[in-house]
Amino acid sequence: MSAPGILSSARYGKDKIRVLRVVREGDLHHVVEYYVTALLEGEIDISYTQADNSVIVATDSIKNITYYLAKTSPYVLSPERFALHLGTHLVAKYAHIHKAFVTVEQLRWSRIPVPGSPAANSENGHKHSFYRDGDDKRIVKVEVDGSAGKDKLVGKVSSGISDLLVLKSTGSSFSGFIRDEYTILAEVDDRIFSTSVDLTYTFAPANITLLGGDKEGSKGFEIAKGDGGIWDEEVPVRARLATLEVFAEDESASVQATLYKMAQRLLAENSGIEAVTYSLPNKHFIPVDMRYIGLDNLVGTQAEVFMPISAPSGLISATVTRHAA
Repeated sequence: MSAPGILSSARYGKDKIRVLRVVREGDLHHVVEYYVTALLEGEIDISYTQADNSVIVATDSIKNITYYLAKTSPYVLSPERFALHLGTHLVAKYAHIHKAFVTVEQLRWSRIPVPGSPAANSENGHKHSFYRDGDDKRIVKVEVDGSAGKDKLVGKVSSGISDLLVLKSTGSSFSGFIRDEYTILAEVDDRIFSTSVDLTYTFAPANITLLGGDKEGSKGFEIAKGDGGIWDEEVPVRARLATLEVFAEDESASVQATLYKMAQRLLAENSGIEAVTYSLPNKHFIPVDMRYIGLDNLVGTQAEVFMPISAPSGLISATVTRHAA
């Protein structure tokens, strides 16, 4: 009896590989902490359909390859470059694997400020002591595609930020929206605006060349380098700064309008980015009604005590794509 269905897609790998890497330059140390996910696609159908494990690269091996490159890769301090290196090695090493999907989530570690200390670097940060200065994360997603051949690898990279919590206590309004029989929301010309920013920006695809005749890609790779592209380490700095500055300085008519201005600035400042996506959930703060004790806490600047509301909440998202050349 034939099976009623066919295997139409398959992907597998290792999730939540935790990595902390220390890079030492004399007494100046650098640290990165990552969560890594590495998934594979290719000629692996028989492992599902025929219980034939001969095509499986064990997920434990994928974990070990991740740690090997965390030790040996010259790109380990950059999540974009490290993810590309890992994906390139996985696709180049195994003939039957045609695609690798690598996600790197980077946790924040910043140097402890120690102005005037002999242990400080040129920017007054401690040379080997760090603290976590926020819960937001840098997120990188990479696809390395070898479908056209191992000598024609293509890297597709998106980067961004997640869980960047921001709040402004004024400079935000909301009015002019549709009013009908379902509308009870009052228009406001001043309100708290708070959100947890999720940002993704997608680069143009890049051709990958293996270094030094290394057919397995373990030694490294090359891609086109240019301002505002994958290799530009200032892109995440500019993306974070643009997000924060536009949020802070925009006289916001709506979350939608502020989101659009953020995305346009990212495209303007980074020529290698093709598209920008923001997802901005509203974090609501409701003025506490104190009229029962004769206090005004509802109107304008009299509203000073608020109750945070976690749900339900608005969710505003959009993608802004660069004009075709």
